[in-house]
Amino acid sequence: MARLYTDDLNIGYGERLIVKNLNIEIPDKKITTIIGSNGCGKSTLLKAITRIISHQSGAVVLDGENISKESTKILAKKMAILPQTPESASGLTVGELVSYGRFPYQKGFGRLSKKDYEVIDWALEVTGTKDFKFRPVDALSGGQRQRVWIAMALAQETEMIFLDEPTTYLDMAHQLEVLELLQKLNIEQERTIVMVLHDLNQAARFADYIIALKDGEIVKAGNCEEVINHNVLKKVFHIDAEIGRDPRTNKPMCVTYNLLKGDYENEKVPNPIYSTASANY
Repeated sequence: MARLYTDDLNIGYGERLIVKNLNIEIPDKKITTIIGSNGCGKSTLLKAITRIISHQSGAVVLDGENISKESTKILAKKMAILPQTPESASGLTVGELVSYGRFPYQKGFGRLSKKDYEVIDWALEVTGTKDFKFRPVDALSGGQRQRVWIAMALAQETEMIFLDEPTTYLDMAHQLEVLELLQKLNIEQERTIVMVLHDLNQAARFADYIIALKDGEIVKAGNCEEVINHNVLKKVFHIDAEIGRDPRTNKPMCVTYNLLKGDYENEKVPNPIYSTASANY
């Protein structure tokens, strides 16, 4: 059994269900990406798993315990989350922001201990942001800011990090910088990384496990070979995708696609390997 899983999870607002009877397991010490069209429930699922929002029924279970019953500090020692557009107080320095990651460990008047300062410096070092320690966060580039937020998550010393579209608003170089950092943290420190991504090829390149959602339900969950293929992408995005191979990683990638017209809601997704379009790759 996985450390983290959902059991018949239903999430919604009022009478409207966004995520329906969801049963997923998050592989431990792996990178998992959640993909799907806008409004399918990706961010909602991430927020419910990390208890930012409550769910209507079912359960999110971590280490055998329903997270609804965990204290905030205990949960914050197990999982860190970066929202889609994190904001910091104006004038806050990088060091001050990263120090917020030590909240779960603070006692009394909330003063930082020697251990806290050591962890903060380590997080800055690992993310390559130590030179920015005394700079205002507002003065940094988008890629630098995102690395600082990841440093704050590392300062929490959690084994699991959740990120909602961490590459949003970043150019191609900074997107790669952030994703390679997360991959490095996963490989070298065995952090479990769970993130929402819009770019299918980035998801395929960096993920060990992919969850494809449509209308709050799982269409397919598995490794890249099982998810990034013609049939699944047709069902999830209504596209006719040609699948090839990434020359750097040899993983499947979407080479090109056309928008499909028609109703594919009731089509079943078989247990696909590849479309005929990928046979020559």
